[in-house]
Amino acid sequence: MTSALVAFAADHAGYDLKQALIREFEATGGTAIDLGTHSADSVDYPDMADVLARCMADGRTDRGVIVCGTGIGIAIAANRHRHVRAAVCHDVTSARLTRLHNDANVLALGARLVGSEVAKDCLRVFLETEFEGGRHARRVAKLG
Repeated sequence: MTSALVAFAADHAGYDLKQALIREFEATGGTAIDLGTHSADSVDYPDMADVLARCMADGRTDRGVIVCGTGIGIAIAANRHRHVRAAVCHDVTSARLTRLHNDANVLALGARLVGSEVAKDCLRVFLETEFEGGRHARRVAKLG
C-alpha cells in the first residue's frame, strides 16, 4: 500500500471492521491515525465523519477510511465537507475506479455489506491506485 499515513474512523457498526483494516494497513508498514470510535458502544456516524474531515482539514493526512453499517450514511456526512471526496465501495473495481476517475480521498465501507477480506482488498486497491487525471481532472475540479 502506498499511502504511509491514513486516518480511520467508524461508528459502532463499523468498529470491528475498522480495527481489522487498521491491523491490515499497519502490517504493510503504514501508520494509521485511529480517530475512533474505540468500542462497539453506540455513536453517531455524522460525528465520526466530522472527526475524519477535521483531521484532513488540519493537514494530518490526505487519505481516510470511514466505516458504518452500510457506508452510505457516513459517506453522506463526510461529503458535506468540501475537501472530502468519499466514495462507498463494495469491491475492488469500485475502489479502483473511484481513485482513477473521481480522485476520491476517502474510502467508505459498509461493515454489514462487505466482508473483511473484500474490505481489505478494497483498502489495498484504493491506496495503490493513482488518479488518472486527464479528462477526469476537469470534472473533479467542479466538485470543489
